[in-house]
Amino acid sequence: MCRSIKTLRPPVLPTEATEEDIRAAALQYVRKVSGFRAPAAHNREVFEQAVAEVTEATRRLLDGIEVRGGAGRRPVGEERVGDV
Repeated sequence: MCRSIKTLRPPVLPTEATEEDIRAAALQYVRKVSGFRAPAAHNREVFEQAVAEVTEATRRLLDGIEVRGGAGRRPVGEERVGDV
């Protein structure tokens, strides 16, 4: 387990995860799995592609998670009845 990756879902994260939060977690994951903090020039493209793919997979996961007993996730800008 990569200890520097934080949980990005409510209620652990008080607000919805930002793109920056999601990409940072993806970058940490790819660094851990690859064993490289920064890839050599000849590996940069595959490293960045992996970060992009993990970022997208993480975004889909977070968008699909239902938190029982909580407000759950909703698209940015969509308000619930009673929200001001």
